[in-house]
Formats: sequence, structure tokens, C-alpha cells
Amino acid sequence: MAEKGFNAYKMAQDQFDAVAEKLELDQASRNLLREPLREYHFSIPVRMDDGTYRVFKGFRVQHNDARGPCKGGIRFHPQETADTVRALAMWMTWKCAVADIPLGGGKGGVICDPHDLSMREQEGICRGWVRQVYQNVGPFKDVPAPDVMTSGQHMLWMLDEYEKLSGGKYPGFITGKPVGMGGSLGRTEATGYGVIYHTREALKDLEMDISKTTAAVQGFGNVAQYTIELYNQYGGTVKCVSCWNQQEKKAYTFVKEEGIYLKELRSITDRYGSIDFDKAKAMGYERIPGDDWIEMNVDILIPAALENSITASNVDRIDKRVKLVSEGANGPTTPEADSVLSSRKIMVIPDFLANAGGVTCSYFEQVQCNMNYYWSRDEVLGKLDEKMTQAFHGVLDLTKHRNIPLRESAYMIAISRVAEACHLRGWI
Repeated sequence: MAEKGFNAYKMAQDQFDAVAEKLELDQASRNLLREPLREYHFSIPVRMDDGTYRVFKGFRVQHNDARGPCKGGIRFHPQETADTVRALAMWMTWKCAVADIPLGGGKGGVICDPHDLSMREQEGICRGWVRQVYQNVGPFKDVPAPDVMTSGQHMLWMLDEYEKLSGGKYPGFITGKPVGMGGSLGRTEATGYGVIYHTREALKDLEMDISKTTAAVQGFGNVAQYTIELYNQYGGTVKCVSCWNQQEKKAYTFVKEEGIYLKELRSITDRYGSIDFDKAKAMGYERIPGDDWIEMNVDILIPAALENSITASNVDRIDKRVKLVSEGANGPTTPEADSVLSSRKIMVIPDFLANAGGVTCSYFEQVQCNMNYYWSRDEVLGKLDEKMTQAFHGVLDLTKHRNIPLRESAYMIAISRVAEACHLRGWI
């Protein structure tokens, strides 16, 4: 989780302000885009299994919907904050814009720890969340999705509650649903695969053969696992992964120099991405402190867990061999660390470009639900590859033209598109 004192929202605003200055945006556009259009804070009372009641704090932030309905996940986390949700909603706006899909940015959250809750209690939170905001969300207003520690099952409970309240069938209200219940084939893999589609194109530009590269991955949740899966398919070797240990309440990194074996690690991992240490040790893995993934002697670093992972305090620990950072997580690199990486000529594929595969496939799911016609997995992943490749090269072209980092190029493209939409609508 973020370091003490870190504020993701301030970081997101600082990033925006810097790009707005370079774009010479008018003051009204800056005022509109640096804050959410609207946000909802609410309490969710839930009857617990022991008969008592607990009240959970929930959020939904809608940053901007000039380009289309808001889109963004709902995360369950004990350290969730309103500012984190605001930041993630803003980043979703830029993510949708840079991928050039007709959606805006939103994000939701509940302060809770699913590890300590039964499935029935989690269902109560999901249905309670929808009851608080159902009039302000929907397939043509704001479309939620899974995020940290939420799943397709959580989305189905939310969909069911929304349809009960709305009196109709609206499968396009929420994405990340199980296949067969309105979910899209390829959605589970989409974010992780998207990270590697971008990584593949970046390595081509760096004139590096992906099959001869090595990587260190922070995290072992959905995004990290499918990032590793496709990277392995291209011949790349992952030397380590890090994960959160729920029992000890701390992170560890699992290392195997010759390369981790994804299938065996998956077999000893719980649904929250925590790896069983004793079983991993028996399989030949070394366990080191969670933060040490950043020091690995590899070509690529892939932060694919939570925000604020590469900071001014640890960026100097990055090995001189590293040539590329692919940001699978949201906001993993602080601006101070970004400057250091740029000075070291390390290419950084920014989060809202690198991990845009998830929201892009969510858009595909939304389209399929609204059409009531579903595509094959190969069709979905083919469209995803095409969309990600186009987005990456659009950003890379601007980077080369203006001799600026990829993050700055991606921001300039995204913010320009959203500002133009606001102007064309006559908002400013």
C-alpha cells in the first residue's frame, strides 16, 4: 500500500497540472479537468453473520463523462480513501482517452477487508453499494467493473441488485461478469495481456528480442498472472514475483533465477494472490523481503500491484540493466522517481497506457451486452491487440516528434482529447 503521507490525488493533479501548462490549456479547462465532476460518499449498513450490524464506507467518483459514460472499477480495501478513488477516477479518464474509446473516467470503493468477511457479508456490501447510487449509474451513465479484491461474483450481485431496482435487464450496466452471464471472453486476461502488447512494441523500438529478456513482477493478482502468462508465451523469463501475505500482513518476493513456473505458483496461491510460503520453498523458490523485487538484475520491471511502488526513496535501487518499466498497476511511479528514470534513459510505459487493456475489453463487453451478441475469444483478443498497438504507436510517435517521455506524450494526447470534447459540448 502507499507510503504514509502519500496522496494519490495530489499526485494525479500534479501530473495533470504539468501537462496542462505545456498544452497551454485555458484556466477554465484546467479547473474543470483537475477535479471530479461529481462524487458520492455513503454508508452501507450490513447485517453480519453473527447478527450484529456493521456500517461500511463507500464511494463513487465520476471524474469526467464528456467523451461517454464513466467507466471504472470498484475496489474493496481496508486502506481505501476518497482521495485514492478520486485519483483513480482521473486516471481512468485519461486511460479511456489515450486508448481512444468513447468512455469517461469513474472509480468506486468500499473500506473493507474481504479476507475477514464471509461471502454473504460481501454480497450485502455489494447490494448496499448499488442501493446507494443506482440512480446515478447505469449502462449509459456510469459502468462499474471489478478492481482490487473484487470479482465477477461481486459484479453479478451488483447487477442483480441494479436490475431489481430498475425493473429491467441491463447486462451492460456492469462489466467483468462471468462468461455466460454477460461477460466477455478474453476479459480475464485483458489487462495483463494489454501490458505485454505494449511491452512487445516497446521492446521492438528498443531493438530487444522479447524472447531473450527477463522481468521482475510486483504482485501476483489477476493482472500480474496474465502479464506473466503472455510474456512467457513470447519467450520471456520472469525471475520473481511479489505478493501480500495476509497472515503476516506484509509483502514477500518469491525468486527463482532460472525463471518462475506460473502454473505451479498458481496452484499454491489463494484467490487474493497470496502465495503459500512453505509450498513455494519446497518447489525451490527463495523468499526475500517484498520490496526487493525492485533490485532484481533484469531487463524489465513490471509493477502490477498497488500505487506508489517506485518512489524517490527506492528508485536508486533499480539495477543498471533495466531498460523498461511497464506499469501494470495504477500510479505505481511517483513524479520524483519518474524524473530519475527519465535521466537514466529507462523507458516507462505509463500506467494509463500500459494497463488500458482492461478498460478496453470492458468496453468490448459493454458493446456486446448492449448488442446482445457476443464475440469469440480470438476476436476479442485480436481487437484488443490492434487497439493497444495503435494506442502505443500514437504515443510513441509524439514522443519521438517532441523528444519527450512516453508518459508526457500519453497525457498530452489524452488531456487534449478530453478538453476538446468539453469544448465541443460547450461546457467551457
